[in-house]
Amino acid sequence: MRGLEDRGAVALLTIECQNGATNPDYSSNDGLPGQCAERQIMGRIARLSAGCRARDIPVFHSKLVHRDDWRGSNLNSPLLGSNRKRRKMIAGNPDSDLHPELGAAASDFVLERTHGVTAFYGSALDQLLRNCGVRTVVVTGVSTNLGILGAVIEAVNRGYTVIVAEDCTAGVWPEAHTFVVEQLLPPLAIIASSDDILTALDATGAVNP
Repeated sequence: MRGLEDRGAVALLTIECQNGATNPDYSSNDGLPGQCAERQIMGRIARLSAGCRARDIPVFHSKLVHRDDWRGSNLNSPLLGSNRKRRKMIAGNPDSDLHPELGAAASDFVLERTHGVTAFYGSALDQLLRNCGVRTVVVTGVSTNLGILGAVIEAVNRGYTVIVAEDCTAGVWPEAHTFVVEQLLPPLAIIASSDDILTALDATGAVNP
């Protein structure tokens, strides 16, 4: 698979796999949390993450976490305004924590931003990836129609090859997910299943261990 020729230059990225966005126990079972549960993406991301760690591939988790006093964040979009009104993703609240099924490890990178709607904005993600020698980013998480699409565009603009693990992503509703995966992402990224990604990694091995 293109981009996986050297697994020493690959990283896995999870986007906003936080309770408030993905876990029906902390949010409504409608919309995005419901789609995450229906598509069972947390278990698949956990398996893919474990597979990456076993192959010495770094795992990065991107989180949106607001301060309790909201300083440093803004209300310049309906999504951020809704977060403030409903006090979602506030530091110290359980809904800002990573989904427990994700199985994050101590070796993972966890990056928090206080503003913005995409993973690369307002975080050290780009520089940390470069410091790790990463040239290909495997993208997982939510939501297909915003966070995933935005991160893919940002990664491509920064020179990375991007692979989207389709079965490790979910949109706010099924039609949105399908439209983005079939119409918007193909010109930008390789679309693959988590199983195919792990198989390809084993086939190529580590060129520069």
